[in-house]
Amino acid sequence: MSKEIRSITDLPGVGPATANKLIEAGYATIEAIAVATPQELSAAAGIPITTAQRIIKAAREALDIRFKTALEVKKERLQTRKITTGSRNLDDLLGGGVETRTITEFFGEFGSGKTQICHQLAVNVQLPKDKGGLSEEGKVAKAVYIDTEGTFRWERIEAMSKRWGLDPDEVMSNIYYIRAINSDHQIAIVDELFNLVPKENIKLVVVDSVTSHFRAEYPGRENLAARQQKLNKHLHQLSRLAEIYDLAVVITNQVMAKPDVFYGDPTQPVGGHVLYHAPGVRVQLRKSRGNKRIARIIDAPHLPEGEAVFVITDYGIADPED
Repeated sequence: MSKEIRSITDLPGVGPATANKLIEAGYATIEAIAVATPQELSAAAGIPITTAQRIIKAAREALDIRFKTALEVKKERLQTRKITTGSRNLDDLLGGGVETRTITEFFGEFGSGKTQICHQLAVNVQLPKDKGGLSEEGKVAKAVYIDTEGTFRWERIEAMSKRWGLDPDEVMSNIYYIRAINSDHQIAIVDELFNLVPKENIKLVVVDSVTSHFRAEYPGRENLAARQQKLNKHLHQLSRLAEIYDLAVVITNQVMAKPDVFYGDPTQPVGGHVLYHAPGVRVQLRKSRGNKRIARIIDAPHLPEGEAVFVITDYGIADPED
């Protein structure tokens, strides 16, 4: 961010009165303004659209949101950080771990390990960088856990913390948990994160699962278009959050059976084409023998196709011993 613009009051056209209106409407940071539309900002602060455009332009310039050369993009990509899953096999499959600046989707049947991975990442993000986390000297990386199905268990966080020699209570105090009660609430929570994330040094946002409310509230083919439109908006929200704040977004997804498939895997993730394009990395999980699980890269432009075997133990995600 440039030295001249440090807060929203430094933006051209934003005086104290306008700043108060923007803050009340949820636009308290330069990042939140940079990703807003002129129409949204105009309505929120009661300012002309031309003024809103000027404010947004200045916010984007302050955050270096502009045309870049491919070489600049390469250098930025090389700075992408990664969170360990606790399994070297799974980390290798993901190119070193779960990336920041992107959405990683884990989908699979009940019991395939989706929620276990989410719990593990909420712990591991707090590790120092040399151990596979995103914490820096004197600055703990925190997590947000958006639970749509009531699957969050503090007991698992406690067990997983002990594996790394961390204080379980301290780890739990660095995970912000919220239960989303419906799809509108889910979207509103992510809107709030544009202000919470920079204040609390949040480096991981989990949505477990991303589609369950949308699926329940928009049943039937006649509601499909409305559901997909709303889901698309939500995924773009999460994508902007990941990009602007250099954090990792992890979503889980359910699967459904396709009765017309006679060969190969008849299951496919819920969400259709909207979810095919939003995540940067899509990983299918399936059960194997005992506590073993198999992860397979389904879609990731920068990663080769492949599979990895990991296990779910009492203390978390790990590699098989054999």
